[in-house]
Amino acid sequence: MNEAINTRRSLMAGLGAAAAAAVLVPAAAVGQNRVSTFRPTRHTQDSWMDELKGKHRVFIDSSTASGGAEALLYANNLYMANEGGYSLKPVDLAIIVCLRHFATPLAYNDAAWKKYGKAFSGIMQFKDPKTGAAPSSNLMNSADYGLTLPNLGVTLNSLIERGTRFAICDMATNFLATQIAQDTGGNKDSIYKELVASAIPNGRFVPAGVVAVTRAQEYDYSLLAAG
Repeated sequence: MNEAINTRRSLMAGLGAAAAAAVLVPAAAVGQNRVSTFRPTRHTQDSWMDELKGKHRVFIDSSTASGGAEALLYANNLYMANEGGYSLKPVDLAIIVCLRHFATPLAYNDAAWKKYGKAFSGIMQFKDPKTGAAPSSNLMNSADYGLTLPNLGVTLNSLIERGTRFAICDMATNFLATQIAQDTGGNKDSIYKELVASAIPNGRFVPAGVVAVTRAQEYDYSLLAAG
């Protein structure tokens, strides 16, 4: 009798463990094998990101003066390393550099810097390392600063020639225009139009740089943060 009882107890314990496993395993399996049905909505404002040709897509985000300079260096490093290590050409890479927040003025040409360089310098906390004064031109287009700037001599033009695109924050551009208008007594709308017209080649204004960062990832761009 005792042997029968013990056997029954062992059997029931085994069945209990099996039942627990039957409950727990499928729950874990469902979590591991679940396929998300979410698909981001596409907007015509972002479709340009899908037009870039290339075997690899990279989006470099920057929001400060030093970060913007580093973003240029990172883009250059991508071209060099992919060519040296993989025999890839610039056309094989789709690279977008985002200049937003305090990096935004780096997307404006020399004419804008000549006119508004003092204002840019104060807002960005960025000065010419040679003079200690506000720059009167876009220093990212000069190869004469070498190691004194984080881009290490890599220029905007050298990247533009290889096909780099630039996402320029429109929200920050509006902010800059407002600040300049308040400081100079100028017209905000006129200043904004000047800044937009001064965009570097291969530059495209996006509603906000932070939005462009997220949209790029929805278009399968790998994200690099500079600065």
